[in-house]
Amino acid sequence: MGEAPGPAAAERPPSRRIALLGGGFSLDDDGLLDDWLPAQTPNPRPKVCFLPTASGDAASYVDRFTAAFASRDCEASVLPLFQRQLDDAGLRRHLLSQDVVYVGGGNTANMPAVWRVHGVDRLLAEAYRGGTLLCGISAGANCWAEGSHTDSFGSLTFLPDGLGLLPGSVCPHYDSEPGRRPSYRQAVSTGALPAGWALDDGAAVLFTDERPTEAVSRTAESRSYRVEPDAGQGVLERPLPHRVLAAAER
Repeated sequence: MGEAPGPAAAERPPSRRIALLGGGFSLDDDGLLDDWLPAQTPNPRPKVCFLPTASGDAASYVDRFTAAFASRDCEASVLPLFQRQLDDAGLRRHLLSQDVVYVGGGNTANMPAVWRVHGVDRLLAEAYRGGTLLCGISAGANCWAEGSHTDSFGSLTFLPDGLGLLPGSVCPHYDSEPGRRPSYRQAVSTGALPAGWALDDGAAVLFTDERPTEAVSRTAESRSYRVEPDAGQGVLERPLPHRVLAAAER
């Protein structure tokens, strides 16, 4: 009789992947980041599900997603929660069947509260472990980390309430909104937020198994950064090496 396969022969679990987006159909007209995103999946026609929870399932936002992905070679869908249409089994089946879950912007503080009521937070964690690419812009980037920098309460502040799938913290709109950069740097330097990742508008970072594996941008000026506390200087801010999509694909 042959020997039973050892641990080395066992099937490896799929890679866990998260993409933090500083652009896409929410902000940009050129579509470069929305072209880059589906290409990160092995499926030539990926299933892409949009979660507009942070905007309260705003109809205009849903229409923009639908218009942006209708022309792409993918199977696009929208999962509303404020007028939910699926039962628990259907919700789980739909989310776990996706290649990409794309979370839109809006209120970072409100979104996880809604997700928890519907059990979506647990389903997203399960999808993540199963190989689904989780991604999003603004609130949709903030939500994956342990904490984030947000204006959900009116003024800029820190929010230590994320899904925790990505260690550390996230700050979106690093270059475009007044006060973002100094406020986030202060939160990291004081320990109000753990070390983390900051994104200019137009930049994106792909994480594989919680480590950054690719950084891209629409322009040479748009960057993403690692921001860490430093006893001597307050914080250390390190730009990630990045590939410019505009130069490579136009």
